[in-house]
Amino acid sequence: MGDAVLARLLAGQEAFVARLAALVACQSVSTDPAYAAGMAEARAWWIARLTAMGFEGARELGAGGHPAVTARWHGAGATAPTLLVYGHYDVQPPDPVAAWSSAAFVLASRNGRLYGRGVSDDKGPSLLAMETLGAFLAEEGRLPFNVTVLLEGEEECGSASLARILDENRDWLRADAVLSADGARWRADLPTMTVATRGNMAMEISLRTAAKDLHSGRYGGVAPNALHAMARLVATLHDEQGTILVEGFGDGAAPVTEGDRAALSAIPYDVAAHDASIGIAPSGRDVAGFLERLWLKPTLDVNGMWGGYTGAGGKTVIPAEAFAKLSMRIVPGQQPKRVAAAVEAHLRRHCPPGATLTVTSARDGSLATAVPGDHPLLLAAEAALEATTGRRPLRVRMGATLPLTDIVQRVLGIDTVMFSFATADEDFHAPDENWRESAMPDGFAAWVALVRKFGAPR
Repeated sequence: MGDAVLARLLAGQEAFVARLAALVACQSVSTDPAYAAGMAEARAWWIARLTAMGFEGARELGAGGHPAVTARWHGAGATAPTLLVYGHYDVQPPDPVAAWSSAAFVLASRNGRLYGRGVSDDKGPSLLAMETLGAFLAEEGRLPFNVTVLLEGEEECGSASLARILDENRDWLRADAVLSADGARWRADLPTMTVATRGNMAMEISLRTAAKDLHSGRYGGVAPNALHAMARLVATLHDEQGTILVEGFGDGAAPVTEGDRAALSAIPYDVAAHDASIGIAPSGRDVAGFLERLWLKPTLDVNGMWGGYTGAGGKTVIPAEAFAKLSMRIVPGQQPKRVAAAVEAHLRRHCPPGATLTVTSARDGSLATAVPGDHPLLLAAEAALEATTGRRPLRVRMGATLPLTDIVQRVLGIDTVMFSFATADEDFHAPDENWRESAMPDGFAAWVALVRKFGAPR
């Protein structure tokens, strides 16, 4: 006999896609104030939908930035566990708009995938999670545990207000664990559970070499060029093999053990295919070396560098000021502010003579996090994937950062289990962001199984 909740979800996939299209049409770009109306539209859409599904108290929670959306169903009683089910409604900017094959905020279907900004990160996975919970309420009138929904509005711009939102609404948001619809699967062909993430830190730097931009003919050869100085400065951060040269950068980082390398070697992965898929020269790394650099080692990257004239045509100037954005991914044992301080000290030591350096940290940063291996929600999620895929999922790590995991651990003292049905190759943050249509039936089946397994009597 089939599961009535799952049957309801599978039969309603056409309606689900229509709702997803309406959500994607909300231009909810959090980093750009020009999209404030789209952010408000997305919040209103979610409040209406959560209310229609039977959740109570749907409203905004604000703390000075973009508000989150919340609602809850606590009909399972005071002795039942409570999960804080998380997603985010904000998205990255659509730029460069001309690189999209179809309009960024209009859901399109091509070759088994749905296209649109935010469809994979995180509107599709968030909607899938909430619709599954709503299907239980519609079909059975209840859930086997209490649920509080939290849909963040600043995940894509650093979660600046999240800690205050959690702190100022502790009673409403109190829970035993977080179940996140964000986080993305590593691969579509291999059942996995992501149990650890790297932390992050970011900064912006500028160099000034003159009081104003100068004519390159009248001053060329006698005036310093800020872009040349910036290029020399950022080149000091790494050697030619990509090794970070910042003194003290790796202080405190947990060492990679032989046991770690053995575990990485056992994970099936085609490194050459990975390199080809993103258009880079073959790295020649084995699986352990590749995954060690991706998951267990810290990184330091230049994310953008600019100055002078960048418009169409030419303008013969010697730039007086140059800018760069840097980001760091950190591992267990590293502290974001200490890492940033080491980078700043390096930059000041290597600042070219005659240039003035300004350093601005973009945010406080996030710690690397890990889920305890025996966490009941993690075990339930693994059992759900095994039941629906027929394969025991591998435990893997994520090189990226989910700020939520560190923030909820610090503020609420609870762990986060990621159960997302986005996949890492779906071009989120890039043009032609997409989401596999197969994620709908697969995700519905897994979420239903997870609800039943976590909600089963212990």
